[in-house]
Amino acid sequence: MIKTLLFLALIAAAAWGLGILMETPGSLAVEWFGYHIDTSPLVGCAFILATAVVLGLVWSLIRFLFNIPSFMALARRARGRERGVEALSRGIVAAGAGDLQRARRASQEAKRHLPEEPLTLLLEAQTAQLAGDRARAEEAFRAMSLRADTKLLGLRGLHAESLRRGDQEAAHALALQAQDTRPLSWTGQAVFDRYTATKDWEAAQRCVAQNIRAKIVDPETARRQRAVLETAIAMDVEQTDPVRAIKLLRAALQKEPALTPAAVLLGRLLSRKGDLRAASKLLETVYARAPHPELARAYLEVRSGDSAADRLSRAKALARCAPEHPESAMLVAVAAIGAREFTLARKSMAPLVASGQRPTARMCVIMAELEDREHDAQGLVREWLSRASRAPRDAMWFADGHWSKHWAPISPVTGKLDAYVWAEPQEELTGPVEDPPPAFAASTLNGAAPTSLQGPSDTPQPPSAAAPPAPPAADAPAKAGESASAQRHSPQPVVFPLASPPDDPGPKPKPVGAAAPARMF
Repeated sequence: MIKTLLFLALIAAAAWGLGILMETPGSLAVEWFGYHIDTSPLVGCAFILATAVVLGLVWSLIRFLFNIPSFMALARRARGRERGVEALSRGIVAAGAGDLQRARRASQEAKRHLPEEPLTLLLEAQTAQLAGDRARAEEAFRAMSLRADTKLLGLRGLHAESLRRGDQEAAHALALQAQDTRPLSWTGQAVFDRYTATKDWEAAQRCVAQNIRAKIVDPETARRQRAVLETAIAMDVEQTDPVRAIKLLRAALQKEPALTPAAVLLGRLLSRKGDLRAASKLLETVYARAPHPELARAYLEVRSGDSAADRLSRAKALARCAPEHPESAMLVAVAAIGAREFTLARKSMAPLVASGQRPTARMCVIMAELEDREHDAQGLVREWLSRASRAPRDAMWFADGHWSKHWAPISPVTGKLDAYVWAEPQEELTGPVEDPPPAFAASTLNGAAPTSLQGPSDTPQPPSAAAPPAPPAADAPAKAGESASAQRHSPQPVVFPLASPPDDPGPKPKPVGAAAPARMF
């Protein structure tokens, strides 16, 4: 719109000027080479304008004739650049596809036509990497690092080559140089990973602050990194400076309230300090957010010297924080076994090991301990332990393919910070869901002793002639009302004893004079 208005204004100005020239009286006389010309001012101005245009055209023609060699050289350079750009395009695509021969030919052609182009050096480095020529690749990246427009690209390439040959110090120096030039995501992560791998927690904290200022890490990730770093420092100064460790752990839990390792360590330090109420309250709060066996263990150990009954009371109190979680049931069951509250232990474990459930190895071990402590049922103990060897594994700390029972700030494989996660090992092959042992099916859910542990009655009973013979089941014991003679003449099931490993000490010896209960395995 504005251009249209300007064009109309110019036309109006030209018309106005022509009108003035046509209406202005007067004449124009010219003496040139013996000629006398009289004309009007309008015609004179038109003649002058036409002469200027002709002279301009003649001058342009002369300039064109003199610049023909330059135009030819410019066209030749344009054709060379076009070929170089096409070669770069073909070479980058070929290098990405893994076509070494085509990438090498394209790199040579691009280097011939565009020797100073940054992409030519990049294609040369990629071709050398594809061919496995590390020296040539480093030379290309070093040439890029000397140019201002490709310095960061060259430093990143040199950093990658240093890591590939295992030179951590050189890679760290290159990352620091790139970080000083311009903080980027890869530079901040590389420097941070190096500090954490060498356990330089203070430098890692400064690096996190620098990454936040450069806006190359989001606030949530930075908050998590700071919490883990503070926990790592607290673990190092736990013995030498417990006051500082407590401050660091409180700050870590403010950033990450569900950070289990920090809560466990803080609870231990507070209990060691004598602040038992604060330690218990802290562990209860974190356990309510994320139930964890280490939290339960630390909670039971807050007060040293507790009796088994006191530990059971504390276990019940902690279980009320997360009553639906399996960890709470196992916590109460273990404490109840220690306090010889076997009925409570069975009641706690019943939903976890009932028919149709898949109890983990830890649950099966707890059941084996329960059978051993309550009834000394070695057959059931072996059966539960055998089931534990086939049961799904319990959750553990996992980092980069490494399983551990204890948390650590960094991965033992890569040195990465906060690599450990609490997870269950994946099962590649799974079998059908196993039912609990027959002795745990119905009677033991109510706290009764397993039938395989009950011996014949001490009071002799007269044999019953109308009593039918016992069914031939492997786990059906003789009826309590039958006499010894009736049992000998009644059909008995064939019982095969379970095979025991060579190092199995067998059943526990009984005191002299004690009646050994009849067991059926």
